[in-house]
Amino acid sequence: MFFTYVARELRRRRRQAVVVALGLALGIGLVVTVSAMSAGVRTAQDAVLHSLYGVATDMTVTQSASAGTGGPARFGLNPSNQAQQGKSFSRDDILQSPGLGPLSEDKVAELSRLSGVSSVSGGLSLISIHAEGKFADFGNGRTSGQAGQAPAATPSVAPIKVTSYSISGVDVANSAVGAITPSEVTSGRYFAPSETNAKVAIVDASYAKQHQLKLGSTIAIGGTKFTVVGLATSPAGGQGSNVYIPLARAQKLAGLPGKVNRIYVEATSASAISAVKAEIQKAVPKATVTTSEDLAAQVSGSLSSASSLANRLGTWLSIAALIAAFAVASLLTMAAVGRRIREFGTLKALGWRSRRVVGQVMGEAVVQGVLGGILGIGVGVGGAFLVSKLAPALTATIGPTGNGGPGPVGQALAGASNTVTVPLTAPLSAGLFGLAIVLALAGGILAGSFGGWRAARLRPAEALRRVE
Repeated sequence: MFFTYVARELRRRRRQAVVVALGLALGIGLVVTVSAMSAGVRTAQDAVLHSLYGVATDMTVTQSASAGTGGPARFGLNPSNQAQQGKSFSRDDILQSPGLGPLSEDKVAELSRLSGVSSVSGGLSLISIHAEGKFADFGNGRTSGQAGQAPAATPSVAPIKVTSYSISGVDVANSAVGAITPSEVTSGRYFAPSETNAKVAIVDASYAKQHQLKLGSTIAIGGTKFTVVGLATSPAGGQGSNVYIPLARAQKLAGLPGKVNRIYVEATSASAISAVKAEIQKAVPKATVTTSEDLAAQVSGSLSSASSLANRLGTWLSIAALIAAFAVASLLTMAAVGRRIREFGTLKALGWRSRRVVGQVMGEAVVQGVLGGILGIGVGVGGAFLVSKLAPALTATIGPTGNGGPGPVGQALAGASNTVTVPLTAPLSAGLFGLAIVLALAGGILAGSFGGWRAARLRPAEALRRVE
């Protein structure tokens, strides 16, 4: 009889039931959509961080460039004789990535002996800069010289065309952790352990496509030709390199024998990260130890803005919508009970106990809540679909964005920190659907509690007066 009565009352008051269910559905649907969008933002952040440090147990050790070594690159394009007037020039330089200072390879072995460390490898992050242009006419000027001498002519240089690409020197003997690992090679092969000084390279797939490189192609780096043996996926975090070569070759090209500027460390477990980081800082006091957690605070761009929006405004918006939905459901239920005083009074006069009347009101409210939950899941799925299809792509920038110095060469160095595009999705999960049902039941129970409280206050004597 309980379910029959509930079904009859919901059919008889279907307009109110629909209004309550829709109110709950909108609130619950907004929660599902915002939660799905937050999960999408976290997925995008994880993609950025994973591409930089692999997994949560990875960290990177670097040291800032010492004073006097971090200025803009200089190419010495100031010839002092008129014979070079109107002639073209071309020059290649291979430099350390901006802001990074060299570390001894001995530190790699020292860190590998620390407790809690699973694997360690050294790397050398470089940037190759190619400048070309043409000397224009000589202008008037004065160079330093003896007093009374005629001023020397100083050549001027036409606008310089500067191109650059990034290079990573990889410890081929240790493939567990580093700037690139075998799992990231999508075509061709990874470095062989014996290729410590070989003229072979792995090229980023996007860079290879842009410059029409393929397996077996040759690429000139600092006057040395390297054979492309593999193509790798493009990291989403923006600090992957265009070209990867064996570490010994990178050290020779940069004139840094026995030096690295990145040390990649893998801890035995995520719980050991803090302890390992403290040990590394003791072993290399001037070094900076960066974990994925530290890196998350450095991510800027619209990805960071979307994260703040989802976590702050989205959360409070969802809470406000739920409060409003629950309040509307409760008020409508209480109003409905107020309009049914004669009905409930008659039932009490016929022998119904208050507990039975409250249970009846509660049952109707819970059914309305379940209906609202089902509709809310539909609204949430639709909202998540619209977010995935219509939301603009997000950008993520990591690292310094402008320290390269003046001029085109400085701009090329500043560009070493890339801004990358990350798609925004709104993934749905069984947990979100479960949350929707729980919220729907909570809303129904809350509304039923207020309606039942209102019905319980009705007395049989009042019921008789209403019936008369």
